[in-house]
Amino acid sequence: KDPSGKELGNYYRRLVSWYTRGGFTDENGKYHTSGYHYTFPIWEVLNEVDFEHGTTPEQYTRRYDAIVSAIHQVSPETKFMGLALAAPSNPHWFEYFLNHKNHKSGIPIDYISYQGEASPASVQNINDWQYSFFDQADGFLARVRFINAIRNRLSPETKTDTDELGVILPDDNNQVADASGHIPSIPSAYWNAAGALYAYLYIGLAKQGVDVIGESQLVGYPSQFPSVTMIDWTNGKPNARYWVLKLLKDNFHPGDKIIETTIDSSTGVTAQAFETSTGKKLLIVNQRNRSTQITLPNNADTAKVSTVDESSGEGPAIRSKSSGNAISLAPFAVTVVSWR
Repeated sequence: KDPSGKELGNYYRRLVSWYTRGGFTDENGKYHTSGYHYTFPIWEVLNEVDFEHGTTPEQYTRRYDAIVSAIHQVSPETKFMGLALAAPSNPHWFEYFLNHKNHKSGIPIDYISYQGEASPASVQNINDWQYSFFDQADGFLARVRFINAIRNRLSPETKTDTDELGVILPDDNNQVADASGHIPSIPSAYWNAAGALYAYLYIGLAKQGVDVIGESQLVGYPSQFPSVTMIDWTNGKPNARYWVLKLLKDNFHPGDKIIETTIDSSTGVTAQAFETSTGKKLLIVNQRNRSTQITLPNNADTAKVSTVDESSGEGPAIRSKSSGNAISLAPFAVTVVSWR
């Protein structure tokens, strides 16, 4: 409607002013009072633009510039995330958007953001998911390496936010398509498998230096992506996906040092060691729907162990102490071993 983007920018300027400056003046000169004086440290510009309205990278970049310029007028301290891609598979999005020559002068590219959600075939079950989830995760990690190469070449100061990571089961999409709210049949082990997938992605993305590793979504329910939820919609209790997220957040922080870690990949277990401000920590992910056992480093025979698995249910990680160098892992267990 307005190729200059001025109308679009003015809309967002009024919107942000409503929340940050106590109100806004509308197109007819009338002032509307909100009383709100919040701050927006970071603003993601639009969402899933590659899925919406047939948007091209060129169109999005013009709209990004218009929105960022307008918001900066009323919220100069805000930083911005661009792209917000649902399927980061087309390199042209990154080649065009990250090239500062394609933006107006002075427009920041503080972050790029994109999503990565596994989606198994409808004929698969939990025994297939133990492979398909992690195969798709490896594909996503390969795309991240490619995206990082483009970013490092065109805009190395730009940070990365992988802001929707998880799984969407096929029935979720069917519910959205037919607007049904039938109760899905999701096995309890699924929540642990999805939690293990997130922990697996955490390891891979941390090794690539990704700045923000987000999990989607806090609350889902029948008709609104129930398999993506971190909260049981029937009782309000957090499920294993939430508790894995909390386990990682509580144990690993910016500044931790990633340590070279060796483990037999044929076990279906992934592990990564970190040197943290509180000591050594080992993150272990059982990718398989079976119990297994691994051997810890020699100096970890009396370590503290925190585990999210099916036995922890809708409760927090189970805490214990290791006894000897062997540790048992239940199917899809996510474990943090801590020692000095």
